[in-house]
Amino acid sequence: MFSVRFGALFSFCACVLLFSATFAAADVYRYRDKNGVWHFTNVQSDARYKLYIRTCSKRPSQYIKAYENIIRQAARRFRVDPLLIKAVIKAESDFDRKAISHKGARGLMQLMPDTADAMKVRNPFDPEENIFGGTRYLGLLLDRFKNNKRLALAAYNAGPEKVENYRGIPPYAETRTYVRRVLAHYERLKTGEK
Repeated sequence: MFSVRFGALFSFCACVLLFSATFAAADVYRYRDKNGVWHFTNVQSDARYKLYIRTCSKRPSQYIKAYENIIRQAARRFRVDPLLIKAVIKAESDFDRKAISHKGARGLMQLMPDTADAMKVRNPFDPEENIFGGTRYLGLLLDRFKNNKRLALAAYNAGPEKVENYRGIPPYAETRTYVRRVLAHYERLKTGEK
């Protein structure tokens, strides 16, 4: 009985959050345990949680504006095209600074813990640290692959060793889709800024 009431109350609260402009947007995930009790969270902490409610978020242009200064500074410091940084952020997290992938990548540029450590990122959810760390890593990959965006992006997704072992983009559907998606975002951003 409590679970049903809680579910109804939760649904009501979720609807209020969805339609109220004064609340911050956050997706809601849920799973039902072996006793039939529903568990809810705004962070998909493990595979049991499935998306229950997708809330409206800001348009990417609003996030781009919010992070514009950080992106510009990181681009200048690590000599990476700011539009490429934005395209990677769009593909990786859709500008959600709290994003966590099912593999454990975190933040705007979806840094894996080992990559974050190597790039001296202590808090991957801090936009400035994440963008600087992700841009530094992307810059290193661009240098490693002689400014070939496609190979650098494939390495960002699958790892540089995989790109070197396959002597090109690895034959992984995820990586090939990722490279196409980032480059499509990049072309759209170039067109939009002209």
